[in-house]
Amino acid sequence: METKQQVTHLLLELNKGNRSVLDELSAHVYNELRRLASGYLRNESFNATINTTDLVHEAYLRLVGESDYNWQNRAHFMAIAARAMRQFLVYYAKRKNAVKRGGGNLAVTFDERVVSVEDKKEELLALDEALNKLITYDERLCKIVELRYFTGLSIEETAKTLKISPATVKREWSTAKAWLHSQMN
Repeated sequence: METKQQVTHLLLELNKGNRSVLDELSAHVYNELRRLASGYLRNESFNATINTTDLVHEAYLRLVGESDYNWQNRAHFMAIAARAMRQFLVYYAKRKNAVKRGGGNLAVTFDERVVSVEDKKEELLALDEALNKLITYDERLCKIVELRYFTGLSIEETAKTLKISPATVKREWSTAKAWLHSQMN
């Protein structure tokens, strides 16, 4: 619990423009960011040039590279980190797809397995497109998908991060999966 409070304190200092806290912040969040990144890349036959460390570094650079900080707390930072990782993987997949064969729509299904950039880049792009539609329909549903599907947070962890009940997360997770399934098929 003390580390979470320290991270929140460091983020608030960063909000005030105190960039001297970046090294200490990095030390506190690095392992958790690695856990998030490995959640994106696990359980797949992944033979790409990107690995967990690359993904962590890319997301961290994007997060602390922004000049306008408005971090509320550690949970907020981690949720934004999850989104930054997803955005980087989508960018990476688009770049690889453009080089390899150029776009095209594919019929894909949504499941709860983590997406691999190399082996599943078309599915990742379709999922990203569906999530971009979902965010306009219901932003919280999109956040639940990002936290559950991409970062592997439990129902309880997702509820705590979003400050809603676990029952609401369960219900909205089911809704989001059904909606994404209909959009991706």
